[in-house]
Amino acid sequence: MNVREAAAALLGTVSERAPLSEEWPDLDVDTAYAIQDEALRQRRARGETLVGVKLGLTSRAKQQRMGIDTPLLAWLTDAMVLPAGVPVPSLIHPRAEPELVFVLGRRLAGPGVTAATALAAVDRVYGGIEVIDSRYADYRFTLPDAVADNGSSACFSVGPVGVPPSTVDLSLEAALLEVDGQIVDTATGAAVQGHPAEALALAANALAARGLALEPGWLVLTGGMTDAVPLRPGSRVAAHFSHLGSLTLTT
Repeated sequence: MNVREAAAALLGTVSERAPLSEEWPDLDVDTAYAIQDEALRQRRARGETLVGVKLGLTSRAKQQRMGIDTPLLAWLTDAMVLPAGVPVPSLIHPRAEPELVFVLGRRLAGPGVTAATALAAVDRVYGGIEVIDSRYADYRFTLPDAVADNGSSACFSVGPVGVPPSTVDLSLEAALLEVDGQIVDTATGAAVQGHPAEALALAANALAARGLALEPGWLVLTGGMTDAVPLRPGSRVAAHFSHLGSLTLTT
């Protein structure tokens, strides 16, 4: 298997499959990002538009659950946007998590980006929900597997309330995650690398190592604040934020 074949295989997966690393034992993170980039090329060739990036495994809860201690980056396209009121599409084994979402007002390029300089590049911050959906059986994977799979990306929704980041303390911004009327988890922005701006800086610096930057207008999903909860048919999941409103998804 080569990079192009691996990207096509993951894009074409509609049911659980074995991790790539089981048939590609020496798969490393750099090769996995090459697979991710090739998958983006294939997505764009079929008409999708790049709209930003997401970070994964930025919270301690997610790292502990997945047995991985390094955050990762993945691409977002317009095909992943879930408009308000549109049900979550049929997926393999979807899970939902609340996120803080930045919209960039200007280009942010590393290296050397700090949380403060990163936050200065942000136009608005929103609350959101990301729905993740690993192609691998039982969510079992190594870090290179997860990177190649574009960070288990599926779809995401952004809430209705956007504010300048200077108007809220994002480390204290709380999210309540509700499933079918029951609060199942809660966290603050501090769960994301201590402050979500640290995740944004991490993204800019990691992209710089690949000769890339965060562009104006891009969305940046900073990573799940809580652990991700499974979504079952007929479920209703909502995220309630301290200052960023609420949003609800249905399956």
